[in-house]
Amino acid sequence: MLTTAVLGTGLLGLDLIERIQNSPTLTCGLVVGRTPGSRGLTQAAELGCTTATGGIDALLDTGHFDVVFDATNAFHHPEHSRKLADTGAVLVDLTPTSAGALIVPTVNGHQAATHRHIGLVSCGGQASIPILHALAQHYRPSYVEMVATAATASVGRASRLNLDEYVSTTQAAIGQFTGAEETKAILNISAARPAPPFRIAMTLVAADDVKQGPVGALVEAAEVAMQAVVPGYRVTSCTVTGTKVRVIVEVAATRSRIPVHAGNLEVISAAAIHAAEQHAATSIRKELAR
Repeated sequence: MLTTAVLGTGLLGLDLIERIQNSPTLTCGLVVGRTPGSRGLTQAAELGCTTATGGIDALLDTGHFDVVFDATNAFHHPEHSRKLADTGAVLVDLTPTSAGALIVPTVNGHQAATHRHIGLVSCGGQASIPILHALAQHYRPSYVEMVATAATASVGRASRLNLDEYVSTTQAAIGQFTGAEETKAILNISAARPAPPFRIAMTLVAADDVKQGPVGALVEAAEVAMQAVVPGYRVTSCTVTGTKVRVIVEVAATRSRIPVHAGNLEVISAAAIHAAEQHAATSIRKELAR
């Protein structure tokens, strides 16, 4: 078992706690928040977790952890990374920075165990890159666009502070995973009622004409692979016109602590746990080999 710590007590942090407690290879050693007596810390304590306030310094004062999940914000992440660098902990970054090795479970998830600092791009990146990468392996893209729409109730204060970082990190990651010459990422925060599901609209412009049949097969395979990690992941539309491919995905949350419309939280939380469990599996294999 690897002992983990969670930095951040929003909905994302609480979902991480539940996932850790349900994992056969991870255990939750500490949850760190900012405000004593906050709702998130109270709920973490009710789940049986040891809690603390004081940020990264409180975590360092408590003891050693094998894995630290950073669910705070992109502005604080560099400090967290610097202070954890000499501890040997694996740092899994759920904020929209590009500081660590970027991991998307169904694309390069097997590489997670080789890195000590893991970045998860963004929720939009996690939802779009599996399909865009699959298409880019067969069709050379000149332009890729990703438009994410999230319900306002599922976008917390930290995410709102990091909108610029979200866009720049997602655009760069899409370029990295697809090789596209030009990329664009857009995030819409919708106040509609009832709250809309997390939706990703993707457009890929290929160098040559593409066909609906082969494209549909690639998209379906990517969808099936994603559903093994995120059960609420669903392709709702896939159309081809000349050199242009348009795919729309919706992600419904299936976890008990986040509302169904918060698929943006579900997709990145699932990716974080997947990365940590890759390290746990490697640790177990090493122990068995001794």
